[in-house]
Amino acid sequence: MTAKTIQPNDWAPAKGYANGMLARDGTLYIGGQIGWTADQAFESHDFIGQMEQALRNIVAVVQAAGGTVTDITRLTWFVINKAEYVARQREVGEVYRRVLGRHFPAMSMLVVADLIEDDALLEIEATAFIGTAD
Repeated sequence: MTAKTIQPNDWAPAKGYANGMLARDGTLYIGGQIGWTADQAFESHDFIGQMEQALRNIVAVVQAAGGTVTDITRLTWFVINKAEYVARQREVGEVYRRVLGRHFPAMSMLVVADLIEDDALLEIEATAFIGTAD
């Protein structure tokens, strides 16, 4: 086995990509998660609402692979509105801690011109170390 596809059971199927790939060494690569639900529907058109959903999606992929929040080692954020992110730092922190607790992996933040899904305001990809996948 080179890698195992990770897909939470109750999620709509990913089309043309994997939500997660678990490598033999236990490294979990989580594809960019946006603020839509398991049914690929946006319930929020607000930055903070989408951020919370994207983080919850990451946690769902980690848990589907048998891991926990503390297994997350890296987050890469792609945001389309730097000003909104900066202006809402207090809310960002509150939501982050509500979903991930006080676990702070290595992070990068990139401001991008746009995202593939028209309603998406941000996308977050992650890496986690689950342990040996044998």
